[in-house]
Amino acid sequence: MPDHDVTRRHFIATAAVGIAGAVHAASAAEWPAANERAVPAIDTLKLGVASYSLREFPRAKAIEMIQALRTPYVNIKSAHLAYTLSPGEIVAARREFEAAGLTIVGGGTITFEHDTDDDVKQYFEYAKAAGMPLIVATAAPAILPRIDRFAMQYNISVAIHNHGPEDANYPSPYDALRHVKGLGSRMGLCIDIGHTVRTGTNVVQAIIDAGPRVLDLHLKDLRDFNSVDSQVIVGEGKIPITAIFRQLLAMNYSGFANLEYEIDAKDPLPGMKQSFAYMRGVLSGLAKPTSRGTVRTPARNT
Repeated sequence: MPDHDVTRRHFIATAAVGIAGAVHAASAAEWPAANERAVPAIDTLKLGVASYSLREFPRAKAIEMIQALRTPYVNIKSAHLAYTLSPGEIVAARREFEAAGLTIVGGGTITFEHDTDDDVKQYFEYAKAAGMPLIVATAAPAILPRIDRFAMQYNISVAIHNHGPEDANYPSPYDALRHVKGLGSRMGLCIDIGHTVRTGTNVVQAIIDAGPRVLDLHLKDLRDFNSVDSQVIVGEGKIPITAIFRQLLAMNYSGFANLEYEIDAKDPLPGMKQSFAYMRGVLSGLAKPTSRGTVRTPARNT
């Protein structure tokens, strides 16, 4: 795509974000509003990148592309930091991200396949060497108590990722919540908002109900809630981004919300830039100060 086309599309996306909240509010009356109170400053919602979005690119190029998105936060997929590397190689790769000014906020999705100490431990050792404070994970429910024990031992949180109707264990956040709610506080959810709506689940209500168990989010947008192949640039679909952000702010969510852009794999950066422009515009609108200098509480959807 020519550079001038990218610039034009970026300008259009940036100009459009001022009305983004109104568009989503008007199109999603069924989504519950956040708690009615002033929301915190917008920097309390930290937008990052799931490096799976850049899976077609080597580590150095992926780092460069993340820098272009103007966010310091990255959740690293194994495509950019392989499990098979030696501990020294993992540390060296970690330093490449850190030298570029990036903060590693997690890794995954990691699949825990076997209910044995050796299998579970290897991934915690990997995360420790990589400087990951959180593992986005999936595992059979029977393995979760063992993972919980290692999460406490290593002081690394684990967020179970829901993968939609195709996931035999955790189609929706509620399926994951049911299995982690009796475990330690380091066990929680990575709510993938795209997979969530495909199960017919009200994603805002799921965030409310999961509360402090929400440890991470994967952000994306869909044009059709019944189609996994309908992903679009964030802001061009039907997922209620404004309502989601409003709720996260209202509940003082302290984790990260990472863009997982699964389309345009060979040339994802233009769409990712537009997605960030839209999301930042939504946050700016939610945090618009009133005439008295306080942060405005967005109106309920009607």
